[in-house]
Amino acid sequence: MTVWYRVRELDAGRGFYSGKLGFEETYLDVEGRWAKLRRGAMEIALAEGEPEEGGVAHVDVDDVSAEQARLKDEGVEVGVVLELLGTVRILDVFDPDGNRIQLAQELRVPDPAA
Repeated sequence: MTVWYRVRELDAGRGFYSGKLGFEETYLDVEGRWAKLRRGAMEIALAEGEPEEGGVAHVDVDDVSAEQARLKDEGVEVGVVLELLGTVRILDVFDPDGNRIQLAQELRVPDPAA
């Protein structure tokens, strides 16, 4: 599955997702003004145009709090880290066009038999 985002400037969007969030570009259509990028199992596509409300890419990371600090230091708009039922931590991150990306860290659940 691919989550599509519209970005005002394709080159700026490509730079944000690859430089700040660690995505690798897998396809670029210069004439059509769109690109595909991948990080792990998550694939996104960026198309030049006016941003719209819509999908959210979910990206797994090892340490949400560390990513929050790193991205904040780099001037990226980030939300607060939320922990859901002790099983996952999530963080909303926003690209320069206001598109939301959700970073998630799965937490180890203690084995009750241990």
